[in-house]
Amino acid sequence: MVRVSDLASKSAAILIVEDDEDARAALAEILEMSGYAAVGVANGLEALGYLRDSTQLPSLIILDLMMHGMDGWEFRRLQKRDSKLAHIPVMVVTALNGARIDADEIMLKPLDIDNFLGIVKQYAGGRGA
Repeated sequence: MVRVSDLASKSAAILIVEDDEDARAALAEILEMSGYAAVGVANGLEALGYLRDSTQLPSLIILDLMMHGMDGWEFRRLQKRDSKLAHIPVMVVTALNGARIDADEIMLKPLDIDNFLGIVKQYAGGRGA
């Protein structure tokens, strides 16, 4: 996974907000193998801190909903209130069928990787799938 300090050297950065370390690493690997830079954090609070401190905002946020600390619903509510962050598209990736949240995309786990990468490409550009 790309470190925050390495982000400036990559294009089409994507922020992964996922509390499951294995799932976060797997998403980052899929994205990096497809030509994207990926930065992962464990919950909404870490995501807000990263975004507010960042000089280069990601082109897409991939957001889990059920997380310890700050969950995805609270993160999204606060993101939409912050004028610096509100414009960043959000793809929710969740196992919760029927989840209600204001997001640009919602995908259910387990992911169809080709569909996932197609959606990423719509928002983040780059080489994609």
